[in-house]
Amino acid sequence: MSLSISQNQSVPQSIIRNFTEITKVRLSVSVVFSSVAGYLLGAETIDFYILLLLCIGGYCMVGASNVYNQIIERDVDGLMDRTKDRPLPAGRMTVSSAFVLASVLTLIGIAVLYIINPQTAMFGAISIFMYVSLYTPLKTRTPLSVFVGAFPGAIPFMLGWVAATNHFGIEPGTLFMIQFFWQFPHFWAIGWFLFEDYKKGGFYMLPNGKRDKGTALQIVLYAVWTVLASLIPAAGVTGNLYITPVSAVIIGLLGVGFIYYAIRLYRLKTEKVAKQLMLASVSYITLLQVIFVLDKFLR
Repeated sequence: MSLSISQNQSVPQSIIRNFTEITKVRLSVSVVFSSVAGYLLGAETIDFYILLLLCIGGYCMVGASNVYNQIIERDVDGLMDRTKDRPLPAGRMTVSSAFVLASVLTLIGIAVLYIINPQTAMFGAISIFMYVSLYTPLKTRTPLSVFVGAFPGAIPFMLGWVAATNHFGIEPGTLFMIQFFWQFPHFWAIGWFLFEDYKKGGFYMLPNGKRDKGTALQIVLYAVWTVLASLIPAAGVTGNLYITPVSAVIIGLLGVGFIYYAIRLYRLKTEKVAKQLMLASVSYITLLQVIFVLDKFLR
């Protein structure tokens, strides 16, 4: 790797910094968290070896997607304030080094997920393909990129269930649907408060390209659909995926808070409220996954 090392930063520290930044460690860990939640929901008995493989394979796949994404977007990343200090635009890593890293992570990720079962590896491969080959190039061309990106973004939650059961059915399909709908208010909120920065890079993240009531209305609608989809397991129509009425009430209350911030954005249309909605969306999906898991093991 081509590194620019400060006097106060050793070579290992610089390598670690570049690795964590180019693989987007916080995002990758949050995705692995979703996969683990899905696994715990699907597993009859917890196999910690499989769980470890899922964490390693999941991180490698998400990390590889992020590296490929930053290779493709390295020029526009240099134009935006929030991304100009990433390893590639900042010159701390070469494109060839990044490509080698992405390739190695891809191979390791697919191999590790294949050890779990072939279906898990297949969905992992589909996720990285859609994120890199479809979502990334569409971001500068059409607002529909968010719709396309919602597919790979929704795979991790269901991936964990498939890893636990080697089966795709109504249960992982429901988990997919919840996280699929959730992607829209989450990423449109980000697109709202980073609108000017995204504009520098030529990204089209909002559904109609404007921070107006039309966009805000769609955010409200998708927030509502997310909450409704989250409550379906309480109806007993999703096979082995089920939550008790108590958990449904808790999730419903969390959903009211989520929708509240979406409605506030519709009314006020400010960057501050958009940031609050983004944080509310992250809190909602995280707490939902925790509640789903606790509900299974405590009932």
